[in-house]
Amino acid sequence: MSEHQQSTEEIKKVDHYLDSGFKIKYVYENLSGMFVEFARQEEVILMQILTADARKYFSAKLQEQTLLQ
Repeated sequence: MSEHQQSTEEIKKVDHYLDSGFKIKYVYENLSGMFVEFARQEEVILMQILTADARKYFSAKLQEQTLLQ
């Protein structure tokens, strides 16, 4: 899979979780990528974001969520 396709899939997943009512609860970044924990009531989903474009997109969404609180 090309990097563009992978980043597009990761961005779609981020949008899907946020559109489904999940909130960003925890973010951890290391050399293996970015790990994001989404939470909705008692449900928790862990997602790994590997591509730089998807990490930039996620950072913008995190800022957006922070401003709305």
